[in-house]
Amino acid sequence: MGVISLISTVPSMLAIAPLSAPTTPSLASSRCPVHASTIRCKIEVHNAIEDQLGRRDILKLFGATIGMEIMASSGSFVQDANAADLIERRQRSEFQSSIKGTLYTAIKGNPDVVPSILTLALNDAMTYDKATKSGGPNGSIRFSSEISRPENKGLSAALNLVEEAKKEIDSYSKGGPISFSDLIQFAAQSAIKSTFLASAIRKCGGNEEKGSLLYSAYGSNGQWGLFDRQFGRSDAQEPDPEGRIPQWEKASVQEMKDKFKAIGLGPRQLAVMSAFLGPDQTATETLLATDPDVAPWVTKYQRSRETVSQTDYEVDLITALTKLSSLGQQINYEAYTYPVRKVDFSKLKL
Repeated sequence: MGVISLISTVPSMLAIAPLSAPTTPSLASSRCPVHASTIRCKIEVHNAIEDQLGRRDILKLFGATIGMEIMASSGSFVQDANAADLIERRQRSEFQSSIKGTLYTAIKGNPDVVPSILTLALNDAMTYDKATKSGGPNGSIRFSSEISRPENKGLSAALNLVEEAKKEIDSYSKGGPISFSDLIQFAAQSAIKSTFLASAIRKCGGNEEKGSLLYSAYGSNGQWGLFDRQFGRSDAQEPDPEGRIPQWEKASVQEMKDKFKAIGLGPRQLAVMSAFLGPDQTATETLLATDPDVAPWVTKYQRSRETVSQTDYEVDLITALTKLSSLGQQINYEAYTYPVRKVDFSKLKL
């Protein structure tokens, strides 16, 4: 009698029961005893029909054994991968919270720079060119040759604030320095939130405590999820090409519309981002309202800002900034993560 033996280190958690013994003569009888950590399968072939068990049958049995082995081992691999992913998410989330705290403090101490921060983020992103897939929110505006261009006049103070915040953030970062491209867009997020909060405080008669409660209750913090996930942009290593951004304070509404259209945005986004186009939002909206395509949206957002929650305005502004801040970017979702130090419990003295 010939014997073929296949041994697999399949954990006992796999519910494989031994086959019952055949009651009539058959091709082969199988015995698969289940042990604590292995499954051993032995197939005994009767001499009379041994020749009927060909190479293909043996390969099938071998393949089944390997398949059980893969099934058993993949479980722990998936568990390890999920655990590592959760650790990295927590690291990025904690780092992002610290960044927001630093930016909040910096902007609160310099509220006059808020309009410039918004324009800084806009102009860094507006260099995006769909045809060449170049430019975009890549931090290139930090270069002296780019920040000194006419369209970026008056933005040096905003860039200085970002640079000072970066020094502090890099000092406590465990996963490497933060990119300018990330930091500039998150500075815009903090600046927008500060305007939302300031509006809520004004509606409460200047009472900061009540204004904060109003913003917490009716604000749009829950709309920032997608924006926050786009965290891991890479910095450009040279200035973006000139001539891609108009001087907003001198541009006609048609020129603004053309530029927004070129990057995939329209009159709606132009109207909701009026605060990004210069230090005087009221003057900008007055100009935008002269265009029949933009005017209805200007009216819509002005009315929304008068409401308690100003939901339409806040949600559409967050959506527009989220799209703007991702133009042409490849996000590294492992950025700012770091190895976790393992503790050897055997060396602990208890």
